[in-house]
Amino acid sequence: MTTSNSTGAPLRLAIVGCGVIGRLHAEVAAANPDLDVVALVDPHAARAGAVSEQLVAAGRPAPAVHARLGEALAAGGVDVVSVCTPSGEHADLAREALEAGAHVVVEKPLDVAIEPARRLRDAAAARPDQVVAVISQHRHDASALAVRRALDEGRLGRVTSAVANVDWYRTQEYYDSGAWRGTWALDGGGALMNQGVHTLDLLLWYLGEPVEVVAYTARLGHERIEVEDVAVAILRFASGALATLHASTTVYPDLGVRLQVHGTDGSAVVEADELTYFHARDAEGGAWSANQLDQGAGGGPAGSARGALDPRESHVAQYGSSHGAQWADVVAAIRERRAPWVTLDDGLRALATVRAVYLSATLGEAVRVADVVEGRYDGVATRTGEPEHAGARA
Repeated sequence: MTTSNSTGAPLRLAIVGCGVIGRLHAEVAAANPDLDVVALVDPHAARAGAVSEQLVAAGRPAPAVHARLGEALAAGGVDVVSVCTPSGEHADLAREALEAGAHVVVEKPLDVAIEPARRLRDAAAARPDQVVAVISQHRHDASALAVRRALDEGRLGRVTSAVANVDWYRTQEYYDSGAWRGTWALDGGGALMNQGVHTLDLLLWYLGEPVEVVAYTARLGHERIEVEDVAVAILRFASGALATLHASTTVYPDLGVRLQVHGTDGSAVVEADELTYFHARDAEGGAWSANQLDQGAGGGPAGSARGALDPRESHVAQYGSSHGAQWADVVAAIRERRAPWVTLDDGLRALATVRAVYLSATLGEAVRVADVVEGRYDGVATRTGEPEHAGARA
């Protein structure tokens, strides 16, 4: 099926799921001359039609519309499949596309359960020439890259701790807007799985292999959902570093996202996708400054070049968005026959860590992330704690 992988012809893309994220992927593809959306897959014809109109308005041909992925794959002419459905369908649809010979891009999270994610991993291992990428677009943010570069250069010394806060607010109407929202089966979790997974991914990217998690979760500010709207966890990493993680959709009026990384020689803070604080001992020069951003340390908020971090700098900031930059890397990975920058293993590690949080909160014990990946907790149903007065709410 993948006949144009190493040629100059645009890669033929099928987008599965034409909701908010599917529309975003279509917008990114329309801006990328290396991608042609040739198929849209959605059981709701009106949603697919709206995305088709969006592509035509952008000067692209109208793609074929299918109700199911199998129909699009059987029609042929698809090089890459982008999976943008509810989270509980991600891994199985990705595996279907992979086994049909297509490259695959999966929106976050990789899935809501480990078992289908492991099946996808095994299928991908048997097809090393096919690219499987998991969307983690914030790794391509200028701020995130500046911190990672500083860590790789040892400028923060030994990393000792981190603090990750996802302090968001979601109304009850948000959860009521779709029957799948706030369910274990399709959403896979709440504030952490849905809103916090991107920040968790950056935390893992900075601190390395997570070893053990101790956590609590609760549903405190919303009704008619199965999942948590508050999650609090402590993570221990293979390096010995410790981190705290707080994810919530009950923080009114919404305080956004903040990630702090601390080391023996420096600290960095990313807030609202901007590098807002950077101080490293090697830049003091005899005059201590509480924040070295004005000195250009760490690359500053605009220090986006990935060149010092990764030789593929030509694929960094294309098409005006972090999603666009990640798609540019996926295209390059397919053409160059290499792994993408954000791999299936990266997505599996983030998913396993989220599941470890939920399992720890359910079982009331520390959970090792490797045990989650290896299947020790297969079949254990997670649940969300509620306050004793919850039943009094209407």
